Amino acid sequence: MFTQIAQPLAYAESLLGMYRDLGHARDEASLLADFVGAVARLSGCELTQLYLLDAAHTHLGLCAEHLQGSSAPRAAEVLPADYHDEQLLQFCLCQNRVLFLADLGNGLYRTDFLPEAGDPWHCLLCVPLANAQGAVQGLLLCASRAPAQLQGFAGSLGLSGSFLLAQLSLRQRWQRSAVALQGAPAAQRRASDYGLVGKSLAMRQTCQLISKVLHSPYTVLLQGETGTGKEVVARAIHDYGPRRLRPFIVQNCAALPEHLLESELFGYRKGAFTGADSDRIGLFEAADGGTLLLDEVGDMPLPLQAKLLRVLQEGEIRPLGDNHTRKIDVRIIAATHRDLPALVSSGEFREDLYYRLGQFPIELPALREREGDIPILARYFCDKTCAFLQREVLAWSDSALHMLGAYAFPGNVRELKGLVERAVLLCEGRELLPEHLLLRRSARVDVQSLNLRLRMEQVERGLLLECLHKHAGNRTHAARELGMSRRALHYRLARLKLQPEEPQEVHQ
Repeated sequence: MFTQIAQPLAYAESLLGMYRDLGHARDEASLLADFVGAVARLSGCELTQLYLLDAAHTHLGLCAEHLQGSSAPRAAEVLPADYHDEQLLQFCLCQNRVLFLADLGNGLYRTDFLPEAGDPWHCLLCVPLANAQGAVQGLLLCASRAPAQLQGFAGSLGLSGSFLLAQLSLRQRWQRSAVALQGAPAAQRRASDYGLVGKSLAMRQTCQLISKVLHSPYTVLLQGETGTGKEVVARAIHDYGPRRLRPFIVQNCAALPEHLLESELFGYRKGAFTGADSDRIGLFEAADGGTLLLDEVGDMPLPLQAKLLRVLQEGEIRPLGDNHTRKIDVRIIAATHRDLPALVSSGEFREDLYYRLGQFPIELPALREREGDIPILARYFCDKTCAFLQREVLAWSDSALHMLGAYAFPGNVRELKGLVERAVLLCEGRELLPEHLLLRRSARVDVQSLNLRLRMEQVERGLLLECLHKHAGNRTHAARELGMSRRALHYRLARLKLQPEEPQEVHQ
């Protein structure tokens, strides 16, 4: 690599020094400036330029320039408007070839990208820079006003440019991770929570169950009401488990009729049925090595249940129209909101499949059973919505949070998410208020899932909040209407963990 360089040992030492200095760069701008400056010193050229493609790989831009001992960028008005018109740069970029021109004075080449001040440029070296995947991502250009044999630097400068690209990519990943970490709530940042938001006892128990099955091959059956986050938990099991680098695929068993669902899961061979013009792999095969979530498995037709049972028992599939089976390694997670034991009793679900799927059942708690999680989830969804809409983060009024706490949420977390997103769109100020929450007054708690004490607490909570809201938070007036003393009202509010703000009294 250094055979055409006068003093190869000194050059190699300078090259190592450049790598050391780049590793100590404070930020991305300093990294780029230090790089072009170091290349200028190594090559002895008066000009070095670094061009990089944008994220869409459609625009080539000048990112850094070192001219006659200074890394200060030139004014925008003296730069070419579009480097697509520069044939030398585009040749080097598109052909992925080193370009060396020993004499630019003959006027054969258009060099608008070179600064015009001073003596004319004599020779030029342009080196394509490739990333770790081998794709050209930029160009490194060196130019000298005196004759120079620059082609000897091409190999080492190309590798140095690839090192720079790796450093840029690493810094950008760090920045994205830092931003995501700062924007995530504390409950989401703890590894023991598996990315699940909430700190209630019910959620801690759920996370404990996830930790027990995370690294085992057993089939997981997620049960719970609609909207409790079964797919979120399934993805957490995949993302934090040993299969996280492999595919995670979701299929809703209630979304397709039987024949389409079978071909979707198992795949088919050409000619298996009318319209099968080519082979197609199924989701079991596509998820090989990873995880397949069978959502709403309780709605799977009985004939397909028998095929699923064989997949679980033998670990093999046979596509439609094929005479041969093939082994697969897929972790299956099943999810349903239906009562599978009741379906087994009525003959709508195979008993042997139920026992096979239910090797490790996890019952996800309803939102009303997650004491203290509603404010945490509401703030989390609010912050995410504000970030998506690119608006400043909104605050929550105590009365709005208390109203959410008194609501039954028959749609659970999914309903809360939609409710908060709608409230953010309706809010024109900086604080979310009760009028932004479009709650369904007809919604009631599922009485089958609550005992008498919980049902009475829900009724009492709703009456107290409705009366306080009617009297603008005045507890004296509210207690009088409810037929109790102010002290008794205070006691009931404390027992139900309700602390609405009381309006300030105005003294005449």
